[in-house]
Amino acid sequence: MFTDKTITCKECGNEFVFTAGEQEFYAEKGFENEPQRCKACRDARKNASRADREMYTGICASCGKEAKVPFKPHEDRPVYCSECFAKMKEEG
Repeated sequence: MFTDKTITCKECGNEFVFTAGEQEFYAEKGFENEPQRCKACRDARKNASRADREMYTGICASCGKEAKVPFKPHEDRPVYCSECFAKMKEEG
């Protein structure tokens, strides 16, 4: 039903392939518009807004390593590094 499409990125002008699998995923999610930017430009655009975010340092309550978090840690609440936080999410 879906076939690979070559699209020109509106940001950098490079061509990228919108694969049949990606198109199927978009259809399942109900997305009607095709991507207009290549993966590199989409990632750069996402990260640009995150660069302005102030990060705070705390100590991971699980492993004891230094953890960078986007909020000011409080003594009464545990802070987790990204690795331990991901493990906790997986475990449920």
